[in-house]
Amino acid sequence: MAITRKQITFSDHLKYNFDKSMAAGPIALIGWLALLSLGVIIATGGILVLTGIGPAPDEKLSYAEAMWQSLMRTLDAGTMGGDQGWAFRAVMFLVTLAGVFIVSSLIGVLTSGLESKMDDLRKGRSFVIEKNHVLILGWSSTIFTIISELVEANSNQKKPRIVILAEKDKVEMEEEIRSKAGSLRNTKVVCRTGSPIDLYDLEIANPHETKSIIILSPEGENPDSQVIKTILAITNNPVRRQEPYHIVAEIRDPKSMDAARLVGRDEAQLIQVNDLIARITVQTCRQSGMSVVYTELLDFDGDEIYFQEEPALVGRTFGESLFAYEDCAVLGIQFSDGRVAVNPPMDTKIAAGDKVIAIAEDDDKLVPSGGTDHRVDAAAIREGQPSVAGPESTLILGWNGRACSIINELDNYVAPGSTVMVVADIDTPEAEIARFCGNARNQKIEFRHADTTDRPTLDSLQVTNYSHIIALGSDILSPQQADARSLITLLHLRNIEETSGQLLSIVSEMIDVRNRELAEVTQADDFIVSDKLISLLMSQIAENKDLKAVFDDLFDADGSEIYLKPAKDYVALGTSMNFYTVLESARRRGDVAIGYRIMEHAHNSDEQYGVVVNPKKSDMVTFAEEDRVIVVAES
Repeated sequence: MAITRKQITFSDHLKYNFDKSMAAGPIALIGWLALLSLGVIIATGGILVLTGIGPAPDEKLSYAEAMWQSLMRTLDAGTMGGDQGWAFRAVMFLVTLAGVFIVSSLIGVLTSGLESKMDDLRKGRSFVIEKNHVLILGWSSTIFTIISELVEANSNQKKPRIVILAEKDKVEMEEEIRSKAGSLRNTKVVCRTGSPIDLYDLEIANPHETKSIIILSPEGENPDSQVIKTILAITNNPVRRQEPYHIVAEIRDPKSMDAARLVGRDEAQLIQVNDLIARITVQTCRQSGMSVVYTELLDFDGDEIYFQEEPALVGRTFGESLFAYEDCAVLGIQFSDGRVAVNPPMDTKIAAGDKVIAIAEDDDKLVPSGGTDHRVDAAAIREGQPSVAGPESTLILGWNGRACSIINELDNYVAPGSTVMVVADIDTPEAEIARFCGNARNQKIEFRHADTTDRPTLDSLQVTNYSHIIALGSDILSPQQADARSLITLLHLRNIEETSGQLLSIVSEMIDVRNRELAEVTQADDFIVSDKLISLLMSQIAENKDLKAVFDDLFDADGSEIYLKPAKDYVALGTSMNFYTVLESARRRGDVAIGYRIMEHAHNSDEQYGVVVNPKKSDMVTFAEEDRVIVVAES
């Protein structure tokens, strides 16, 4: 059959235009039903007026009254129960019948539209009109720590806001936050459902008005690609803002860092998670109490690191600035060009525009004391050579992708002649050790194939003879299985510690931050390394991006790091002195003293295990044989 060209009629135009209007959805349908209902009411009113039909034989209705009578009967069929006169009843019956079909349909569409809108609101798809908020993109178990820290940081702010955009149901996110993040105080958390890598979903969270943006590494395979795509969606957004964004993102694989830097440029502060955890593991395992120091500096509860320009210090040296504050511990300088120097040479001059980097309870505490007589007890200062640590022995239980990084990092700190014993239940670790850890200069690496959850194996290792013990979680097993094995190993080690009466220096890994609470004990030398540390660090950098350079320096083996050194190397033991005396002794060695540890309280959690960071410098203190001074030093 031949195909002929259709002739478009007026009826076709009407149908087409009607179809187009209906494409607008429930709003169009509501409009048509409303117009139809109005048409029925107007027509009925006209009929009643023109025919003179009324509720009573001699009762004439005005046009307005007739329309009102029609409206009442379309909305409520029971209204016509008292009508009189069969003519009036017939007209009202038709109006009521039209109301049953038309107005009821209108009410039904209205109800459906409202339910749909409420469902959209429940799903979290409405635009966020907040400004100067912290935006968290993605969802993982670390988010609760980040929220808690941001709430603490915002405690003195006016109407702080946190916005979360993740591929998770809005109601579920809100319920989990209420149950796991603790009190939100004056901070409001706004949750929205959407994909952080989708430009349209990203717009919902209003990223262009943010104070800072935190990108979480998703749980699952190839998380770095998602993080990089999210950074790209922000920095290359067609409607991006003119001023730079402040982005903080975590990267798991070192191989992804170059790509992340290319898309993030100077707008993204990238945290290389595995490398950082390896560094923290090494530094905390070697020095008793170091975990307490790091926790104090990384969380917002207590003292934090601040930057402040102080005109009164212009022209003075860094060494002189150490004594300028009574309640703050200066540890570096941020120069006017943005460069950061932690523990620079003591004769470094502070110029106009430079900022001091100091540990303080709050930024409003960074006020010079103005005092000049610090009452330094020169007789208590010790000028001799510091104690030199001998060879150390480290036991590594388990194996994962960070093991070689830990061994290599450990080699930067230990004395020549040190040893590392690796005990793991894997097939061919020797090849990996030889390939990645074969450049060790100061330590000999040994390996033993065994199950680290087996108690006889641990007993045969004589773990009490090792200086430090590191228990690693497997990256081959699922996170829960790996953490379960780590918990079993940890329980055995603690039992050995109790039965032997010897204190063990243990650092263990928990992959899932939720398992950290199961493993925690009140002991500074039994530290759990997990993603919680990364969460604390990301929260700090989200509040101040300049902190990234400070923590990079402190965690790096090159340059200055934090050490807990014997107090006897700096001052006389058994002598009461103020902390200015300790500060002066450290200054003469090129070190910065920021606190101390009293070993008498090493097992007392109420006394922070004896660790005091940023003490009041005029307060008196007396050191014993095993006490430590916390310093920022090059070695």
